[in-house]
Amino acid sequence: MRSFLITLSIIFLTKSYNLSESATSECTLTGNSLENLTSILATCKDILVANLQVPAGEKLALYPQNDSIITFEGKITFGYKEMSGFLISIQGNNITVVGAPGHLVDGGGPRWWDGLGGNGGKRKPNFIQFRLTNSIVKGLKVKNSPKSGFSITYSKNVILTDITYDDSDGDILGGHNTDAFDTSNSENVTITDCVVFNQDDCLAINSGYGHVFTNNYCYGGHGISIGSVGGRSNNVVENILIKNNTVVNSQNGVRIKTNYNTTGIITNVTYEDITIENITDYGFLIRGDYLNGGPTGKPTRGFELSHLTFRNIRGTVQSGGTNVYVLLSNGVASNWTVENIKIVGGLKKDVQCLGIPSDCSLSCQDHNGGPSQYLSLFLLSTLVFLIVLR
Repeated sequence: MRSFLITLSIIFLTKSYNLSESATSECTLTGNSLENLTSILATCKDILVANLQVPAGEKLALYPQNDSIITFEGKITFGYKEMSGFLISIQGNNITVVGAPGHLVDGGGPRWWDGLGGNGGKRKPNFIQFRLTNSIVKGLKVKNSPKSGFSITYSKNVILTDITYDDSDGDILGGHNTDAFDTSNSENVTITDCVVFNQDDCLAINSGYGHVFTNNYCYGGHGISIGSVGGRSNNVVENILIKNNTVVNSQNGVRIKTNYNTTGIITNVTYEDITIENITDYGFLIRGDYLNGGPTGKPTRGFELSHLTFRNIRGTVQSGGTNVYVLLSNGVASNWTVENIKIVGGLKKDVQCLGIPSDCSLSCQDHNGGPSQYLSLFLLSTLVFLIVLR
């Protein structure tokens, strides 16, 4: 309820702006230089970024006055240089960031992509950083991030809505680690009505409180994730609602991952009304052995995973994948609510799950070729046979 009320207050605050007013020429950043940016930020509260070519190696740092509006118009591009950091950083309080009709922010990712992402090769910048309070980001269209897409950090009471993040070119051109939305050290971030095409997590919550992820479409990445959690300065994820989302042609459907040999807390998290389709590896995955270089297969203690709710998660996994898999140390998980998990298609048998709370109805055996599934298949086959005989 608290997050809902905050969301309403932000929407009301945003509606008080007159977004139809256009910035003057003195408040417009355009061309192929950032020379005027400092004076624009100092004197303008209605800022237009239009048909801009950001010079190679430079960051578009938009740190406006409180109560400012930043509008992206036309095509925004970036020169190529191996670099760290971000191509765009937006910081401030009571900020509205909006995309004008027909605009596109193009990160030019193929020039950096080498199939390695952040694991080596070229030095690749992340795309857009938000460090905002009491703000809204609406209607952005972005494509081809060199690495991660939107990084939301040290933010509070922020809405991101109606965003299209299209890294689909990376499927054949070597995009990697192209997370769509990464959140850390933030409170009450709502992400809603967004469309994502990428090669990594659609959502990755590394730490934070009070987030909502709802009515989003995720295609081709690694699914909707809590984590990885552990090994950072903040290792607590609490009060999260992930509801009414669709995940298609991804490596995983829904996932919680904690890092091997670390500590942390994941509590009061709800995954509800999630549809998954044609998942390659895991439809439903919770693991405590995660490492970026590959899971260890040996979950470690040190985490609390409590008061988790999984309700109405349904869909399909490819035959070579696993419908449901949980790998946790005994005793780290407690107070799970599991209702109406219907994930089918994965044919891996004898999947040995560990660490599921004893009072939880989740059964990997039933979901992964155990007696219940095969009995259903037998009964269905028998019914078809009888109908044919008639």
